[in-house]
Amino acid sequence: MNLKYLIFSLFIPLGISAQDIQNNPKSNHGNKFEQLGTVLPTPNVYRTASGAPGQGYWQNRADYDITAFLDEDKRNLKASETITYFNNSPDDLEYLWLQLDENEQSSVKNAGYQSESTLPKVVTSDGLKATDLPEKDNGYGVNLEKVTDASGRPLKYIVNKTMMRIDLPTVLKKGEKITFKIDWNYNIPDRIKMGGRGGYEFFPEDGNDLYTITQWFPRMCVYSDFKGWQNNQFTGRGEFALVFGNYKVAMNVPADHIVAATGTGKNYEQVLTSAQLARWKQAQNANEPLEIVTLDEAKKAEKSKSKERKIWKFEAENVRDFAWTSSRKFIWDGMKVTIPENNNEVMAMSLYPKEAYGLYRKFSTRAVAHTIKTYSEFSIPYPYPVAQSIEAANGMEYPMICFNYGRTEKDGTYSEGIKNGMIGVIIHEVGHNFFPMIINSDERQWSWMDEGLNTFLEYLTEQKWDNKFPSRRGPAYEIVDYMKLPKDQLEPIMTNSENIVQFGPNAYSKPATGLNILRETIMGRELFDKAFKTYSKRWAFKHPEPADFFRTMNDASAENLDWFWRGWFYGIDPVDISIDKVTVASPDLDSAPKTREVTYTVEKPLQSDFEDISKIRNREDKTITFYTDTDKGSQDFYWRYNRGQEKVDMKKEYKMKMDHFENVPQKEKSKLEKVYAYQIDFSNKGGLVMPIILEFTFEDGSKLNDKSSAQIWRKNEQKVSKTYYFDKKLKSIQLDPMRETADIDTSNNFWGEVPEPTSKFQVFKQKQEGAVRGAANGKINPMQAAGKKN
Repeated sequence: MNLKYLIFSLFIPLGISAQDIQNNPKSNHGNKFEQLGTVLPTPNVYRTASGAPGQGYWQNRADYDITAFLDEDKRNLKASETITYFNNSPDDLEYLWLQLDENEQSSVKNAGYQSESTLPKVVTSDGLKATDLPEKDNGYGVNLEKVTDASGRPLKYIVNKTMMRIDLPTVLKKGEKITFKIDWNYNIPDRIKMGGRGGYEFFPEDGNDLYTITQWFPRMCVYSDFKGWQNNQFTGRGEFALVFGNYKVAMNVPADHIVAATGTGKNYEQVLTSAQLARWKQAQNANEPLEIVTLDEAKKAEKSKSKERKIWKFEAENVRDFAWTSSRKFIWDGMKVTIPENNNEVMAMSLYPKEAYGLYRKFSTRAVAHTIKTYSEFSIPYPYPVAQSIEAANGMEYPMICFNYGRTEKDGTYSEGIKNGMIGVIIHEVGHNFFPMIINSDERQWSWMDEGLNTFLEYLTEQKWDNKFPSRRGPAYEIVDYMKLPKDQLEPIMTNSENIVQFGPNAYSKPATGLNILRETIMGRELFDKAFKTYSKRWAFKHPEPADFFRTMNDASAENLDWFWRGWFYGIDPVDISIDKVTVASPDLDSAPKTREVTYTVEKPLQSDFEDISKIRNREDKTITFYTDTDKGSQDFYWRYNRGQEKVDMKKEYKMKMDHFENVPQKEKSKLEKVYAYQIDFSNKGGLVMPIILEFTFEDGSKLNDKSSAQIWRKNEQKVSKTYYFDKKLKSIQLDPMRETADIDTSNNFWGEVPEPTSKFQVFKQKQEGAVRGAANGKINPMQAAGKKN
């Protein structure tokens, strides 16, 4: 999910100090470079010490057959599903857990994770109402109509907020499967007013709705080797842990609606017009986006508001979820994309209302194609037949389909910020097809494993889209403001989603930045890319955990990165390396070497002053014979000397000359007389170790660069020194010149000549003005100023 669109709640951070792992807390070493060891789960037959799935790895599966009826007049969805659940675990299951995510929209059935509230300074009239005590039912959430086995017999169940437990009449044993049915309905919420991921958006100018139907059906929870049932409540933040399976879904919608969904359409011949069907077939061989449903057709459909019905049918194999969208407002375009790594031919498509036409028609499907090709290059080849971007004024991801924003001004122009934001969110949400839709991590527990890894690849993909693309997440310097925050406002990346205060930086930016630092600064691109692809390949269509990622990156690279995982993921210390002092020394080539005379006496016998108990008992034990006592040939001067049989004058003094040096020959002096030594003293003020990267500038204007690995701190994590020898005078030293370590204080990163200020700059206080996402806020955008719309 893209965090540009979330309104963040505040939570109290938990367990920050407990995450600060110190093996040797009172020392200046022995902490930051120690192995994670028992911090990570113990390897077993399911998950190996290398980070790969073990020989006993297993995961359960759920297949779905669903029919749905969209009632546009009542804004209600009525549906029925048949679930076949396969128990591939080694355990017998007495009950099943399912997710009822739509209950989070209910005022009485939600998870109950409240946030604090304070008196507002400004409130809208719609928001000002008396507090309901007790809370009144707002009419939203899942209404269960029937839960039965395959033959129609009722099954016992209980609903706990956003989770539903079904008690099985007989134990579901290892290797067995069960089929059961659920009928339900729910009122579709106004997604713009109520928030959330699914719902409807109403367009008052033409009186139509655009529906995004997500988290809409009772879905199986994951039962795993590492947690058992993942039935943590859905609070609206921590996303989803889901089971792979096959889907057959039929949607009954108004006849003039266009539907897009996870998977491939199976009855386009029945639901499209002959002209649309012909264009659909043509688009499957197009190398640029071709309109399947045109702008004119969408405008006409907006006015028709048909009362007839059509049923759209979709199927998807080996996916973890299913989402769909429906509206008569949709324009639809598409083209074929071939993935080089596996020669998979994919339909890249976009659906969007006329309000987004000026942006989506030009960019969306192209961005979809670019994303799946670039992610395939860096992770695994895209395996699915479809990839789609839907304009729905938000950002959220599902297998083969995602919802994004990007609308023009009414005159068809748009700002550069809206354009780049739209391209960024399309790349991000389409990229989620890989993380977590295929590399299927537990989002409910570890948001960073999908959002952070995906944001990292989003950055790589944005940069390959346009070398001047203004990416906000990925470059190290962009995370500095977050890392500077007081520690009571921070928590480790390894913190559960619900307990994070700064959710965007923690789950998205910091992990993405850390991976970019590994790639660019610590490991190098080639080695990092090989290791990352290994992780992606190992855990495609499986359920990885953090330890699987950490161990695989170590295992596949021969880099011991535990110091990095420990500091960047388990800690909250920032990077702040300081140049404290530079000591300069020049060579003295004319001094005569001094001969040193040492006075000493003869060494005493090399035996312990204290007779230990083993020696005493060995002498007393008459069964023990000593070799040198019986073999006279092994007895020498020192054998006798240790027993006082050889007499040596221990008081007599001897003298020894220490004469190891001589003057440098004259012919070599000219080479050495210009060599200067520079000892640079560094301190680790922030606490997080990182490579020391230096740029040396000399008086003649030339430059040299050097990088010391982070391991330079291993014997002293607080202070280190490094000495360089140069045959020309050094003018200045710049620490971290490319700002690639996320150093939070660059004022202590420079030594040398700093020019005096030659001018003044003005300082003013910023006015406090509200901002609306995607709005121009009264400004004329450059397209309007130039009188152009493209």
